[in-house]
Amino acid sequence: MICLVDSEALLEKHIHQVPDAAWDLIELSERPTTIIYDQPKDLATNLIGEDNTIGIRVARSPFCQYLINRIGKPLVSTSANISGQPTPKTFNDIDPAILKGVDYVVNLPDDSKNARPSVIIKLTNAGVVTIIRQ
Repeated sequence: MICLVDSEALLEKHIHQVPDAAWDLIELSERPTTIIYDQPKDLATNLIGEDNTIGIRVARSPFCQYLINRIGKPLVSTSANISGQPTPKTFNDIDPAILKGVDYVVNLPDDSKNARPSVIIKLTNAGVVTIIRQ
């Protein structure tokens, strides 16, 4: 699971220290990019990893930004696939078990024919960068 935020301000509200490299990644990424941060704060404890980290993505989708802005808190999101299974390319490719196991699903029209999974990068406060998924 990851948290989606609508802005850099909401990111800063939930991370004690956002590494400088994160700002460049957020600004320059052409694909959705989830960054795993150290020392989250003011989030549900069941979202925080055993190593005191959390994955957060600054949402670029107008729909997601609007929704997050309206609720005023990060939105919890999960992958659209079961670990080890292929990433679905369209809504219709999502495993029915996923759709039944979540609270709510939004099926937005999407014109991207070659959607790729998000990039996942871990940035530690000590300056260590680990690419989890390209």
